[in-house]
Amino acid sequence: MRLRSIGAKLTIWYAGLLTLTFVLVGGTAYGLMAYSLARDMDYALQGVAEVLVQRAHKASNPFYPPDVDQLFRRFFGSGLLDRQVDIFDSLGRLRSSRSPSSSGGLALSPDALRNAAQGKPTFETIETADEFPIRLLTVPVVKAGQVTDLVRVGMSLENMQRTLNRFLLIMTAVLPLALLLASGGGWLLAKRALKPVDRMTRITRRINAESLDQRLGESGSGDEMDRLARTINHMLDRLNISIKQMRQFSADASHELQTPLTILKGEMEVALRSPRSPEEYRQVLYSGLEEIDRLSRLVEGLLLLSRADAGALRLDFKPVQLDMLVQEVAAQFSSQAQAKGIGLELRAPQPVRVQGDREHLRRLLINLLDNALKYTPCGGEISLTLSISEDRARLDVSDTGPGLSQAEQKLIFQRFHRAIDTRTRDQRGVGLGLNIADSIVQAHNGALTVESAPGKGSTFRVELPLES
Repeated sequence: MRLRSIGAKLTIWYAGLLTLTFVLVGGTAYGLMAYSLARDMDYALQGVAEVLVQRAHKASNPFYPPDVDQLFRRFFGSGLLDRQVDIFDSLGRLRSSRSPSSSGGLALSPDALRNAAQGKPTFETIETADEFPIRLLTVPVVKAGQVTDLVRVGMSLENMQRTLNRFLLIMTAVLPLALLLASGGGWLLAKRALKPVDRMTRITRRINAESLDQRLGESGSGDEMDRLARTINHMLDRLNISIKQMRQFSADASHELQTPLTILKGEMEVALRSPRSPEEYRQVLYSGLEEIDRLSRLVEGLLLLSRADAGALRLDFKPVQLDMLVQEVAAQFSSQAQAKGIGLELRAPQPVRVQGDREHLRRLLINLLDNALKYTPCGGEISLTLSISEDRARLDVSDTGPGLSQAEQKLIFQRFHRAIDTRTRDQRGVGLGLNIADSIVQAHNGALTVESAPGKGSTFRVELPLES
């Protein structure tokens, strides 16, 4: 079954890691204990053997000390089990043996005999008929540079084995209890740690398009939960702004679409109320065509912007002679400028080539010139200046219109926005031209900026990368 709770997953991971840690620590502790017990036994056997060897130097006959039990208790403590003391001659023949176990009288191993001939002690662990093995130490007795006797002492490993078994039993009994307590504690800690997430979930579920002003609370600790809440709040801020823009966009689009439709419907209704002359019908048709053109431009602009927002604006990038394109568009608007009594000047001193989509660049220039013509009064001037700045082409479209305040400059590239002091004029625009121009420039990896001041006109600057 797939776990869906993060708390359960954290608890399982915590219990698993704890089990692994417990096993590793327990195994290490068991190994260290076994090593320590074995080393202590070897040290004790070595101590007993040294005492016996010292006494052997003083004795002339095979010997067995009468106080051997006290000697073992001196080094091994009161819990004395099977102990063994054997005396051998230099050839390894048993001379004397004292052992209560069945291991007494065991012959010397070849290794012990060989090491004794070289004057070296030998530690061995021998399996016997008893339940537990025995640990033996064979030490040579050297007199006048000759090995005269061999002393072998031994002790059963029962105590050490039982101690290790008790340790394993304790570890086996403690592990389930530790896991149970750790799992319960891990579950409580996980629930406590994830409690802010549950609170965020409940609050987030209540947030919808009508209540985007709600925000997640922060504890002020600056931890991961606070960063998560801050990130979600920032996302909600952006979402709230986007939805407000969408609503404003829908309202403005509906209004802009409704206006030409209302005009078109009203003119046709008036034309149908009574018989008209052919010339009057022709005027109504001309007016209807103008409104249809306006609707067409509006829909086309909205479609272009929607594609740009979706990242689906298709551009056919090819080398474009920008200076020739600017001359072509300027010639197209020269008659309109003359009709309004506006001077149109073009400054393109050198050829400029960019990589871009010619039709979209053409629309960009048309929108900028159209915007300049709308807001430049009779007798004003419009200038187009094309130049090269480092690795970018720069086009400045300047006019002598009313200019823009700092607040207006931040809004003019928004959709359906028109300058406040120009909305009362008889303009046919819908406030999409500059937004479309900005989208086209961004699609060409360029930048569109404005420099303006009230009463001093405006300059729109387009910067595009030159052809490589």
